[in-house]
Amino acid sequence: MNKKKELWLLISGFGIMFAVLSWLQESNILTNSLGWLKGFFALVSGFFLFVFFRKSL
Repeated sequence: MNKKKELWLLISGFGIMFAVLSWLQESNILTNSLGWLKGFFALVSGFFLFVFFRKSL
C-alpha cells in the first residue's frame, strides 16, 4: 500500500477517535479532566481502528 495513504489513514483514525472522545466528554460520559490522556487514548484507539480497517480499504 502507498505510504502516503497509510499515513493519511493513521491520521484519520486518530482524528475520528479524538472527535468521538470529545463527544463523550461533551455528553458527560467521560470526565472533562482527561487533559493529555485524551490525545493518548485517541492515538491508541485510532491505531487499532487503522489496523482493523486498513485491509478493507
